[in-house]
Amino acid sequence: MYDVFDFVFGFGGLGMRDVYFVRHAKSDISVKDGFSRPLTEKGQADCHLVTSFLSDKDIDVIYSSPYKRAYDTVLPFATSVGLPVNIVDDFRERELGIWVDDFVTAAKSMWDDFSKPYADTDGETLREVQQRNINALHRVLEENPDSNIVIGTHGTALSTIINYFNADYGFEDFLSMLDKMPWIVKMKFDGNSCIGIEMFDLF
Repeated sequence: MYDVFDFVFGFGGLGMRDVYFVRHAKSDISVKDGFSRPLTEKGQADCHLVTSFLSDKDIDVIYSSPYKRAYDTVLPFATSVGLPVNIVDDFRERELGIWVDDFVTAAKSMWDDFSKPYADTDGETLREVQQRNINALHRVLEENPDSNIVIGTHGTALSTIINYFNADYGFEDFLSMLDKMPWIVKMKFDGNSCIGIEMFDLF
């Protein structure tokens, strides 16, 4: 059902809290525009799994990538608990530059070299994706001491966040979660220091 990593890595700070990263539900990949790509009908239906999982987690604040598929995945939960979804642009998915059909090969080349752009285009490197997502997470943690947090996110963006705190998380782990939509990763923070990660499959 889940994997657990235990370690300590962080920024220093106050308060014990949990951050739940919610990878979006299944989206319609026939829509190539990353910003507006919607959830499929199944994806919309599967959002209830997220709502059910989070319903007893004492969530205080909700954030999301600005991309529609991430926002729409956490919106039903937000509505159910009467909280707004706060958009943070830096939680967005990587910028591809172009769309390529052989995604796995292109992704492997990036995981082999975090400084390599997607498919040798002008898209973002994994290092750039990781850094802006970690910077955004740092800001959210600083702004919400002692709060349990939900963040609507994406597969690649979330994988780079996990890798930042656990360098053993690599390409094969990334491949193993490609079809997990929605998917939830819980990071426990003591102050701003990450002290553990749990990964939850919702099916």
